Amino acid sequence: MKTTPFTQNHISLGGKMHEFAGYNMPIEYTGIIDEHLTVCNAVGVFDVSHMGEFWVKGPNALAFLQHITSNNVAALSPGKVQYTCFPNGEGGIVDDLLVYQYDDDKYMLVVNAANIEKDWAWCFNHNPMGAILENSSDNIAQLAVQGPKAQATLQKLTDIDLSTVPYYTFTVGRLAEVKEVIISNTGYTGAGGFELYFHPNDAQQIWNAVFKAGEEFGIKPVGLGARDTLRLEAGFCLYGHELDDTTSPIEAGLGWITKFADGKEFIDRLRLEQQKKEGTLRKLIGFELLDRGIPRQGYELQNAAGEKIGVVTSGTMSPVRKVGIGMGYVSPSYTKLDTEIYVDVRGRKLKAKVVRPPFR
Repeated sequence: MKTTPFTQNHISLGGKMHEFAGYNMPIEYTGIIDEHLTVCNAVGVFDVSHMGEFWVKGPNALAFLQHITSNNVAALSPGKVQYTCFPNGEGGIVDDLLVYQYDDDKYMLVVNAANIEKDWAWCFNHNPMGAILENSSDNIAQLAVQGPKAQATLQKLTDIDLSTVPYYTFTVGRLAEVKEVIISNTGYTGAGGFELYFHPNDAQQIWNAVFKAGEEFGIKPVGLGARDTLRLEAGFCLYGHELDDTTSPIEAGLGWITKFADGKEFIDRLRLEQQKKEGTLRKLIGFELLDRGIPRQGYELQNAAGEKIGVVTSGTMSPVRKVGIGMGYVSPSYTKLDTEIYVDVRGRKLKAKVVRPPFR
């Protein structure tokens, strides 16, 4: 298995390690619920160095990104971040990702760890305009410092006024005496905070400084288990669950990242534009259980007559709400808020209702 610059830190701290996307990663330390609530109420730190980073450079960088992504990259300006996806030309999604704009000719893409090789091949093979592409996934480490005390923690380590870095923007500067750290007001928890990108050689210095700065707030390391429950409570889609090669962004409720701007002839534009106008055969919903139980990916969703109407894509027991929550795809007639549906949990038919995420 691959390692990150922090693998030995996780092991030393007693992290329960497991393979994820080819990496030896911590699933939990003190427990998923404890770590989840730490992020909601204070500050937690995730090692996300397994994520992929691609540079896109040169005079044709924008043209390339407009062609290969669904969102309108032309709406960005230096210092801005955009959530988007790679449509696959067959009505599905290669991956969802973030686009960072440095200047007119320089962008950074942040892709999912499990899709790095697939995404790199997709970009390489769909670059007729000749943008300069560079895969720097092995040369960039990343920590996500998340929670309501994340800003106060990191402010101790930098002269940059972090209150001037709004949501979905970034800056580059000194942090923990390390130069040229990317400080990004983004994250995958719904609890606020920052993501830090830096050279692997600086990893231990930044790790030690962040944990020392966060001591007064009860800072803790957080594993992938709580990362998943946090993103689900926040209502964020996850590739391999809500998104995949057979799911379109329109079905997934991501019409807001699918822009049909004049002159933006991106992959699958005609198909997705038609879906947006005419609708789809299924739609993504959020739901919460009215009966006691825990929904899981793959469980069948049913109507009152016991007929299959869809499938669960993600589910858990909400650490904050203490009820079963989930997301799944259903027929459009079952998407209205408060509609009663049922989850088949190993033969038990549990009542649920359609709700609008976030769940906390």
